[in-house]
Amino acid sequence: MFLKDFKNFYAKRIIKKRLDNCDSEVPNTKITTIGLLVDETDFAFKDNLIKALLSKGFESQNIKVLSFKNSYKKKEEIQYPHFSKKDISWIGSVENKIVKEFKQEPFDLLISYYDQKKAPLVVVSNNSKAKFKVGFSNIDKRLFHLMIDTPMENYVVFIDELEKYLKILNKI
Repeated sequence: MFLKDFKNFYAKRIIKKRLDNCDSEVPNTKITTIGLLVDETDFAFKDNLIKALLSKGFESQNIKVLSFKNSYKKKEEIQYPHFSKKDISWIGSVENKIVKEFKQEPFDLLISYYDQKKAPLVVVSNNSKAKFKVGFSNIDKRLFHLMIDTPMENYVVFIDELEKYLKILNKI
């Protein structure tokens, strides 16, 4: 137990240092591809969130999903690529092959759908090659280009606000 807590503390400390070097420049391109990083530990309506994105005119083949959960059960049925907190190393990097591919994908938009600052999720969001990053306002202002202040359970309002601001920014 002690080693897990120490590992998590050390990883968070390294991540905090990396956040100071974030690139905040935003390209002026239209959004076609979307990366969706979801914390399934606290949010069980991932499919409804995807349907809400599809209802706004985004195409399903252009949306890639990566799920996070603190721990997965062996017999649990999983529909999307996933990772857990055991995939993070002491130095704040994720060694999972699926996560590495997701981070290297040059999405036009990354939606980080989590409202608690967890080290594995922050690592993926920070290291993503996405051109425009969106998340909740209570995480870290250095991590995202656009932050939306809504409850995590109210995904419809989140998607509506996202659409409104993307139109204002001329991204859709």
